[in-house]
Amino acid sequence: MTEKKSWLRDHGMILLAGIVVGLAALVLQKLGNPKNMGFCIACFERDIAGALGFHSAAKVQYLRPEIIGIVLGAMIAAMAAREFRAKCGSSPASRFLMGLFVMIGALVFLGCPLRMVIRLGGGDLTAVAGFLGFFAGILVGVLCLKKGFSLGRAYPAAKGEGLVLPAVMVILLALLLFAPSLLRFSDSGPGSMHAFWAVSLAAGLAVGVFAQRSRLCMAGGLRDAVMLRDFQLLTGFAAIWATVTLGNLLMGDYHLSALSQPIAHSQYLWSFLGMALAGWGSVLLGGCPLRQLILAGEGNGDSAVTVLGMVAGAAVAHNFGLAGAADSVAENGAYVVGGIGTAGKIAVALGFAVLLLITLTHLPRKEAQV
Repeated sequence: MTEKKSWLRDHGMILLAGIVVGLAALVLQKLGNPKNMGFCIACFERDIAGALGFHSAAKVQYLRPEIIGIVLGAMIAAMAAREFRAKCGSSPASRFLMGLFVMIGALVFLGCPLRMVIRLGGGDLTAVAGFLGFFAGILVGVLCLKKGFSLGRAYPAAKGEGLVLPAVMVILLALLLFAPSLLRFSDSGPGSMHAFWAVSLAAGLAVGVFAQRSRLCMAGGLRDAVMLRDFQLLTGFAAIWATVTLGNLLMGDYHLSALSQPIAHSQYLWSFLGMALAGWGSVLLGGCPLRQLILAGEGNGDSAVTVLGMVAGAAVAHNFGLAGAADSVAENGAYVVGGIGTAGKIAVALGFAVLLLITLTHLPRKEAQV
């Protein structure tokens, strides 16, 4: 009995956070968000980049309130728990660059680690390749950590420094509500699919609060499982998968197949490599895209720079044709395989080279010479 109580005490919050995220994804999906994309940090930051005119891909432009809510929810939770700490100075330039390539890797796959789990919860078998790639990237990142990789420590900063990204989110919300004419909105495609803004904002706030209190992180969960045999963080993502799977089954939205899945492609090798890039970068950064938003809400200026790097990565991906294209069905009924073009493949290879260079330049001098 004591062991059971201890397990519940240690895992209760992370399980609750996973259930909340899973329910939020199901509700948003039912109320207008794209199928198997109730929540996707990479996709939503890409849509925000489009709404602000940073890229011209007309089908992925909408200022997603979910992202705003996550950052503000995390800030509110951190302040309430007296955990808000403004700090920065841990290799911000390298973090920006890694955030950029993590985003490119995620958009090659067509989803962040969170959407990867949500896609699996909808029966999308194409996401299996992404999961395997993400896990492979985590293993490479863990090897780097064992070799002594470090981006250096962050230093205390003025409180205003930690409030920069939350302030940006407040401004974005004001633009959406009071000056929408300054933004771009998709008339078709994923960007045109969204729940009512207040519901999206509320869902984001809830996810931000629970993710902050539980330290929810897919990359951190796999990292801890490999390095420390600690599966606590992973239980949160298991809860997301179970909640989304059960919800989709009950609502008749579960479709177990590797074909015709919503906003997904069947170029498995590049799904694997894109998520391997995202996984490796996430370990080096100390957290997946969701975790970076949470840390930024807690006052971490370096994570705020990483988030800006991811937004820049989304703009680069769509301005230069690097992102994946979903499989589709032509008017004549023929199945059209999507995937990525030559430019996207080169970008993924370049991303691996950049991460390797950053790794080598941030190892202890003795290890860097090996």
